[in-house]
Parts: sequence; structure tokens; C-alpha cells
Amino acid sequence: MYCSNCGTPFTTGLSFCNRCGADLRERTESKHPTAAITALLTAITILGLGGLGIMLGGSLVLRNGAGLPYDLVAVFMLFTFLIVGMTEIMLIRNVSRLIGASEKKPQLPTVQRPPLELRPPAASTYAEPMGSVTDNTTRTLEYARREK
Repeated sequence: MYCSNCGTPFTTGLSFCNRCGADLRERTESKHPTAAITALLTAITILGLGGLGIMLGGSLVLRNGAGLPYDLVAVFMLFTFLIVGMTEIMLIRNVSRLIGASEKKPQLPTVQRPPLELRPPAASTYAEPMGSVTDNTTRTLEYARREK
């Protein structure tokens, strides 16, 4: 198998490419995040119905049970409506982001590149490096020891 990022051959079972570090594990993400969208839509519905129940039930309890004037009950209803409304707007915004993100991502096909070929080194215009001075000295001393 070959890395889809750089084309280097790799053995099965690796999680990352040894050459470029690309993730070689199979992705389990679905193309459309339907589970996340469904969860957010359910949360929007439950929050809307729960907020409406708190707003109406709380106003009845405050007026009849506590005997508060209508002005304070109206302020309670206004603040409850604002809190629930802002939360609903944030959830709807997240749903639209999820839908937009799933539509914008083009699914590119994975390209299997052939392995890179090794080419002989190019001819150098530089002269050959000179040999080390110690190479000749060491050989000379070894021959001198053997002769004695």
C-alpha cells in the first residue's frame, strides 16, 4: 500500500506515514453529520417547548401563588423569553454551520501514487576530495611494524 499524501510505500497496520507523517487510519466519519443535526433539532424543540412551559407556568404561579403584580410577572416573562430565544438562536446557528460545512466539503478521490524511483546521482562538477593524511600514515606504520 502507498501513502495517499506522499506516495511512499508502507506496511499495513501503521497509523502514520514514516516519511510525511500523514494519518493512515481509515476515517469513520460519515459524509453528512445527520446525527449531530438531528440532536440539535431535538434540543431546539425540547428547549422551545420547555421554555414556553416555564414562561407560562411560572407566570401563573407568580401571579396566583405569590400574588405579585402584573408588572413583575411581565418582567419575568420577558426575561424568560429572552433567555430561551437567545439559546434557540445559538442552536439554530450551530445547525446551519453543520449543514453548511457538510455541503462545502468536496470529497476528493484518493490518488494512489507510484513509489518514488531512486535515480543515480547527477555528475558533479567538483573535483574528487583528497584522501586523508592519516590514512597513508596509518598504513605506513603498519607495514613498518611487520617488516621488523
